Amino acid sequence: MKSSYGELKEQAWHANMEIPRRGLAIYTFGNVSAFDAERAVFAIKPSGVAYDSLAAEQMVVVDLDSKVVEGHLRPSSDTNTHAALYRAFSGVGGIVHTHSTYATGWAQACRPIPLYGTTHADYLAEDVPCTAVMSSDAVAGDYEAETGAQIVECFRGRDPQGTPMVLVAGHAPFTWGKTASAAVYHAVVLEELAKMAFITQAIDPGARRLPDYLVRKHFDRKHGKRAYYGQ
Repeated sequence: MKSSYGELKEQAWHANMEIPRRGLAIYTFGNVSAFDAERAVFAIKPSGVAYDSLAAEQMVVVDLDSKVVEGHLRPSSDTNTHAALYRAFSGVGGIVHTHSTYATGWAQACRPIPLYGTTHADYLAEDVPCTAVMSSDAVAGDYEAETGAQIVECFRGRDPQGTPMVLVAGHAPFTWGKTASAAVYHAVVLEELAKMAFITQAIDPGARRLPDYLVRKHFDRKHGKRAYYGQ
C-alpha cells in the first residue's frame, strides 16, 4: 500500500543525502528531519543506517511525542531533540544534526563562534551561540530531550528564525530552517563560518569582533526590510 507520507519521506531522504555530499558527516554521523506542520509529524533518518545504503522508504515518520507513526526501523537516537525543537520553534520545517569538523571543534571547546567578518554577518547578526554544558542530572534523564531543552533555553531572548543554528556544548551543532533543504543549507554555512573563525583566530589570537555598523550593513542588506541582495 502506498504511504500517505511518501512526499515527506522523500524530502527527508533527499536532505539526508546532502549531508555526506556536502562533507558534513562520515558514516552515520548525522541526521535530518522534515516536518509536516499540518499533520504534526516529521520524517527522520533511521538510527545507524549508513548513507550509502539509505533509501527514502526507510525514513521513519514520528509524531511530536516521538511515537512512530510509520516505519519499521528505529528512528534516529536524536529524535527527541528534533521533537523538542519542533514543539518550541514555530515556522521550522526541517532540522539537521551533524558532527561536522570545525563546528564540532567549537562545540567541544564550549565556545560560541565569534562574528569576525562580513561573511558571518551576511547570515547572522550575532555570534553562533553555544549552550551551557549539560548537568549530570540531565544526562541521567532523557538525554536527547534534555539536549533539546538546552537549545531552547539558549534561545530565550533569541529569534530562532534569525539565528537558525546552535552549538551544543561538548557535543556538536544543530541547524534548522523553513524546510529540510534550508536546514541543510544552514548546516553548510555554519561549517564554513566555523572554519573561517578558526583560521582567523589562528592567524591572530587577538582578533576583534566585526564593528556593529558593518554587522548591521551586511545582515540588513540580505535580511532587513530594505534588503537589496539577490534578484
